[in-house]
Amino acid sequence: MRVLAIDIGGRRTGFATGDTELSLAQPIGVIEHANEQELMEAVTRMIEAHEPDELLVGLPLNMDDSEGPAATRMRKTAEQIGTLTGLPVHLQDERLTSFEADSRMAQSGRTHAGKKRIRDAIAAAALLEDYFASGS
Repeated sequence: MRVLAIDIGGRRTGFATGDTELSLAQPIGVIEHANEQELMEAVTRMIEAHEPDELLVGLPLNMDDSEGPAATRMRKTAEQIGTLTGLPVHLQDERLTSFEADSRMAQSGRTHAGKKRIRDAIAAAALLEDYFASGS
């Protein structure tokens, strides 16, 4: 099955795609958005372009495994995405995916601005890799 991972942020959202059979994840892009409508439009465009069978949304849990206000908001956003697209939406713990993205880019030679442009897509790929590794 083809999966589209979505790492939703306040202003930028990263996307990655992968296949459950191969367990490979590839960052595919980052979009900037000013509001929820722009986010939903971007998600719709990515779905049209990559034709996934299911979606994966990062869930921002606290380090003690508890859910705070950000996780509650993300659950609602994931539900809206599922309703909008008609696709199954899975949630995956996204703790440390941004740290993982920064680690992967540390020796890349990219400027700070260059790293910022792709960080969220790499974090989405790390999220998808975690999902595949969990056997979900």
